[in-house]
Amino acid sequence: QVQLVESGGGLVQTGGSLRLSCAASGRTFSTNRMAWFMAWFRQAPGKEREFVSSIRWSGGYGYYSDSVKGRFTISRDNSQNTGYLQMNSLKPEDTAVYLCAAGPRSGSDFRRPGGYDYWGQGTQVSVSS
Repeated sequence: QVQLVESGGGLVQTGGSLRLSCAASGRTFSTNRMAWFMAWFRQAPGKEREFVSSIRWSGGYGYYSDSVKGRFTISRDNSQNTGYLQMNSLKPEDTAVYLCAAGPRSGSDFRRPGGYDYWGQGTQVSVSS
């Protein structure tokens, strides 16, 4: 199994910061962790789920969507099996439910939500203007 639990969302003003966390656990996660990405997606009301950022659990640099590049930073702590998304200079258009995912399936594009089988429950981020 894979359990993913997000935390850290909230309501902030434009220009503010939040740090999201994603705690991962489960036997399937432990077995596959080093082959997987830890990814963040977001979904606003009435919109499709979109890629935000990802990083390999095994290391390396982070990948970012153009809309968050330079403002968000992804990281992970392998000792805690926890991933993080530091979000700075937040804008109202960043308002969404943020979800972490573990995967993707072999051969899938890590930027596409359809490639992931394991998701957290999501955490709401609201940015007021």
